[in-house]
Amino acid sequence: MTLEEQIKHYRKQVGLSQEKMAEKIGVSRQAITKWENGVSPTKGY
Repeated sequence: MTLEEQIKHYRKQVGLSQEKMAEKIGVSRQAITKWENGVSPTKGY
């Protein structure tokens, strides 16, 4: 399982929306979306 898949799996397993997860860990909802879609600064985006 990739990191992207693990993030999404964990979030869904605990029943959190992207917005709620973002609030809990102190990042934006857009950051969660990017992580789950495999978009990161290290990949040139």
